[in-house]
Amino acid sequence: MTKREVMKMSLDHKPPPYVPWSFGFTHEAHEKVKKHYGREDLTGILQPHSVGVRGWFPPEDVGNNCIRDYFGVIWDRSRDKDIGVIKGHVLENPSLANYRFPDPHSERMIGGVAERCAANPDLFRTFDIGFSLYERAWTLRGMENLLVDFYENPGFARDLLRSIADFNIAVMQDVLKYDIDAFYFGDDWGDQRGLQMGRDLWMEFIQPELKRMYAVARHAGKYVTIHSCGKVDEIFDDLIDIGVNCFNPFQPEVMDVAILMKKHHGRLAFHGGLSTQKTLPYGSPEDVRRETRKLLELGQNGGYIFAPSHAVEGDAPVENIVAFVDTLRAQPGFRIA
Repeated sequence: MTKREVMKMSLDHKPPPYVPWSFGFTHEAHEKVKKHYGREDLTGILQPHSVGVRGWFPPEDVGNNCIRDYFGVIWDRSRDKDIGVIKGHVLENPSLANYRFPDPHSERMIGGVAERCAANPDLFRTFDIGFSLYERAWTLRGMENLLVDFYENPGFARDLLRSIADFNIAVMQDVLKYDIDAFYFGDDWGDQRGLQMGRDLWMEFIQPELKRMYAVARHAGKYVTIHSCGKVDEIFDDLIDIGVNCFNPFQPEVMDVAILMKKHHGRLAFHGGLSTQKTLPYGSPEDVRRETRKLLELGQNGGYIFAPSHAVEGDAPVENIVAFVDTLRAQPGFRIA
């Protein structure tokens, strides 16, 4: 059985031969792990079960450790090397009159998909759409401005979100020419206490556009996997209703992993769950192994993909990273590819 097939079994809530996994690292953590194992290519060690098939195109370097993304947003990466901090607002005013969206059919959007699919026939293939709606909107407008717009400029807010969704749908339709398995939508709605905008505003502004995007994937027979940091379990039923198959990153600091996995088994799969705020940076290797084993036990009946609750940060001791990797590879039924 291929890793791709094991992933699909778990997403379909069927008991897999072992619990599959998929995770990533920040730049600092990745360098630490490469140094530990003494190799640049970690594939043979980490044994990933999925692959993002979107090609990577470097953003425009505008100097002073800053880059400009495809939508015209300037990011300062002088400290945060992975994402950065936004400088200024592309949309200073609540209007799209002077803004032109990039071309969704550009080679930049789907370049490399065919090659990466062909190179990974046994892996689960995802096409990642980062900053897929709310995040894209606030990167253009500014978070505080957008939250105010929900109240003071609701027509503009709807136009902005709809335009972003239209852009993504155009990209998705091009991607559907290729043999992918899932679309992975990144869009942080939560903080440690709940939804940033509250459920009422989420349902009014965010949910309708998510529903349109997710429908394109589901109608094509693809899985819908999403990422939102924070405590957002209050909308799990709403997400299921609009077609979500799998939720990531499943932070144990703000949600009860065991209760929610049991409550939604057969309806919503989960991806994540190993604490990156407490256990990985501050626990012992045995703490990490213990928490990993608990998660693997919960996932034995399907509906679960193992991962830390976010990309592994540089504050995680390498011994703790090795502890969960070794525990995954030691599962009965798993064979190293």
